[in-house]
Amino acid sequence: MSECRCDLSTAQHIEERDLLSYITPQDLKSFGLIPELIGRMPVVTFMKSLDAEALRAILTQPKNSLIKQYTYLFEGDGIALTFDDDVFDYMVEVALEYSLGARGLRSVCEAILNDHMFHAPGNDLTAIHITKAYAQEQIGRSSLRSLPAEA
Repeated sequence: MSECRCDLSTAQHIEERDLLSYITPQDLKSFGLIPELIGRMPVVTFMKSLDAEALRAILTQPKNSLIKQYTYLFEGDGIALTFDDDVFDYMVEVALEYSLGARGLRSVCEAILNDHMFHAPGNDLTAIHITKAYAQEQIGRSSLRSLPAEA
């Protein structure tokens, strides 16, 4: 009989930090999923939440990033939309605070730009510049603040 030489404190630390990464089909069955459904999932996996750096990259870098989409939307009405650089960090901060993830970034953008999207096209505006103070004010007024923040 072989002897287990693992450090129990390290094993417990790993389990507490990444508990869902150790999920098995048996765990799903004991949770209440029926075996027929579990059998249709050939791979059970876990994905970690995105960090601030990844969320900022999603917000600004791809060819069709959210910021580029909104800039293009306003350009259609002849309005140049610009942002202070720290606004992007604030958007990411809000998404992380409420555990919104990458899809939640759109909700944050909508909350900040909502007033301009409805009022600017009919006005004679040619440029809109979004500052962090304006973004904070808009988020403070939005329904996002009614979400429970992550502890």
